[in-house]
Amino acid sequence: MSPDQECPYRDGRVVIDPAFKADAPARYARLRGLGPIHPAEFHLGLKGWVVVGHDLAREALAHPALLKDATPAAEALAAAGYVLHKPSVGLGAQMMEADPPEHTRLRRLASAAFTPRRTAELAPRIEQIAHGLIDALPPAGEADLVEAFNAPLPATVIAELLGIPEEHHLDFRRWSALALQVASPEHRTALAGLHGLLAALVAQKRRAPQDDLLSALIAVRDGEDGRLSEEELVGTALMLVVAGHESTVNLLGNAVLSLLQHPDQLRLLRERPELMPGAVEEFLRHDTSVERSTNRYAAEDLELGGVPIPRGGMVVVALGAAGRDAPQVGGGDPAVLDVTRPNARHLAFGHGIHHCLGAPLARLESTIALRTLLARVPELELAVPADSLEWIGSGIIRGVLSLPVRYRVG
Repeated sequence: MSPDQECPYRDGRVVIDPAFKADAPARYARLRGLGPIHPAEFHLGLKGWVVVGHDLAREALAHPALLKDATPAAEALAAAGYVLHKPSVGLGAQMMEADPPEHTRLRRLASAAFTPRRTAELAPRIEQIAHGLIDALPPAGEADLVEAFNAPLPATVIAELLGIPEEHHLDFRRWSALALQVASPEHRTALAGLHGLLAALVAQKRRAPQDDLLSALIAVRDGEDGRLSEEELVGTALMLVVAGHESTVNLLGNAVLSLLQHPDQLRLLRERPELMPGAVEEFLRHDTSVERSTNRYAAEDLELGGVPIPRGGMVVVALGAAGRDAPQVGGGDPAVLDVTRPNARHLAFGHGIHHCLGAPLARLESTIALRTLLARVPELELAVPADSLEWIGSGIIRGVLSLPVRYRVG
């Protein structure tokens, strides 16, 4: 069988388009069977390599010569229509797109405000939000679970955490949903809207600090010259909103969809809710919402998995594919969803210096949200065939745009 028949190649490259993303687990599985790294074509025709094997993914994520600095690739990026260094239409100056020493400084400053204690204190409020959303549903019927539960829960949590006034919540949710859909015509408008909202709030909270994360970020100091600049403050807030919030929205959607397609696993979690924290790790491994990493660029000619990558070459790590390739404690088939799997291994939050700062919050939100949903909604099933669901067609996020369900609240 030829490579074109065996895997999603076109003109010698993997083409990561909407059709690929809708069928990503199966297509990545075929790619892993052929090797851990492949030439690929991404949005707007940008070309590079995608890493699909777990061990090579860990190596790539921590490779000292694979950097976020896009300067070596500036010409190729410009030709594909990407605009560099425009904070008002991008994620701005923040740690996710920075290399040491700037990354080290930005992460240390943000970590000082985004503390484990602050995250843990959110648990009662997250539970209150989850119950409130279920209380707002009619006792039985059909609903889009993304709109009714999955999206508003993390959106409300991050908006309250940052201190975004309630009158901005609807715009905030709409812009957040579009910010990572790079093929959407509203993508840049959404990013600009979020940037403007957060910039205005930073200025306001400088004048009148409150008990919220934005005020804490403003107050952070790190020696004489360590203070976050205005651009870095807004960029860090944008990163928390877009990367943190949208990943949780779609993690919830992917988890619920997986459970509805595996009723034995759903029944097990209803009977044994104490399994939920470990089950969340399994959902992160089995069908994570951050399908692939942000771009890295070769600072010099290098070799990755036996493949030569020239200076300026773009490398992307398929985090979801790596999860289904990761060796698991006690063995077991990594292609199978198993909510009892002990210590599920995955790369859903990355690896190395860019490991997700918001991972504890994502875990907390998902555990509380899913446990509350399964306890309060004893009858839950898909209202449409699974193969009719529409998936996000571009960008690094994997998830369904809507999840129509039939339900009964207990």
